Amino acid sequence: MRRVLLVLLFAVILLPLASAETYRISGKATYADGSAVTLDYVSVQCEQSNFDCYKYRDTSALTDVYGDFTIVIDAEAKEDGLEIQLAVRGESFTHSIDISKHQNSTDGKVYQDLQLTQNPASGVFMGFGCCIVLFVLVFVSVLLRTGRRLSTARGRMEFVGYRPARQLECPKCKSLIVQHELIKHLIVDHDMEAVAAGQLTGKVMRRLWSEEE
Repeated sequence: MRRVLLVLLFAVILLPLASAETYRISGKATYADGSAVTLDYVSVQCEQSNFDCYKYRDTSALTDVYGDFTIVIDAEAKEDGLEIQLAVRGESFTHSIDISKHQNSTDGKVYQDLQLTQNPASGVFMGFGCCIVLFVLVFVSVLLRTGRRLSTARGRMEFVGYRPARQLECPKCKSLIVQHELIKHLIVDHDMEAVAAGQLTGKVMRRLWSEEE
């Protein structure tokens, strides 16, 4: 008796699943001028009072470069004739589920093309949009770099016009000395006469200038 009850229980559970079948809606989405709606989503939407449709809502498929799409849902026999809305780019198209037509099709699909009333965005508009995006990216990049500079004390000084003093290589000890301190360094650390220290500093600076040229 228990085994019979288990069989009946499984039959009750599996019966709704057995009655559902894969239902494919294929078609081509085009603009008013006949050009393909490429790489855009076609989705299932429902009218507000159509509660039977809600389980399919937001099921979607992406159109290919030719505008072709295939939406796949699991439709039950009792939903034959149920109306759903196929939405793309803000426009909706009514589709009535036709179980018998789907079953009798040679490739397991029902077909419905979607032609929009709108035209594709013009090349000028697209170009203008690209320019805006590029401008925003450049602006954000500059803003980020400026923010990084202002986050450090040296960066804030440079932002208001401060430039760090140039460093020169001491010809005696090869250490880097701030430009205006080189003469003092030669006199104090290397015991040079002031005139000789000035002449040597001049030679270092002239060599640096010639290398920069």
